[in-house]
Amino acid sequence: MTTMFTPDHEWINIEDHDAAIVGITQHAQDALGDVVFVDLPEVGASFKQGDPAGVVESVKAAADVKMPVSGAVVEVNEALRADPSLANSDPMGNGWFFKVKVSDMAEFDQLMDPPGYDALLKTL
Repeated sequence: MTTMFTPDHEWINIEDHDAAIVGITQHAQDALGDVVFVDLPEVGASFKQGDPAGVVESVKAAADVKMPVSGAVVEVNEALRADPSLANSDPMGNGWFFKVKVSDMAEFDQLMDPPGYDALLKTL
């Protein structure tokens, strides 16, 4: 499984050739604080890379969850909807937001690999 990152602090794991899991990074959840609500996209909804696909709200702020790559949502994390604190306790595991059927695998080339994301974090 390959994990890539956006400058907006989303992560995406490529599960197989055309499906991927999306969530927010540890840095994003640290900045947000205690997550109290998530608005997940509709299954079947299509988004372009960079489009807001959901919302995460915390006691501090609300932020869009942007689509890291173009595609259609094939599943949402109902456990996260029921217990938004999963985004705090396990943001890169059980706190995932949705799965997407990727429409353009070439868009992954525009994302950051783990060393690139670590370098970005050092500039913040």
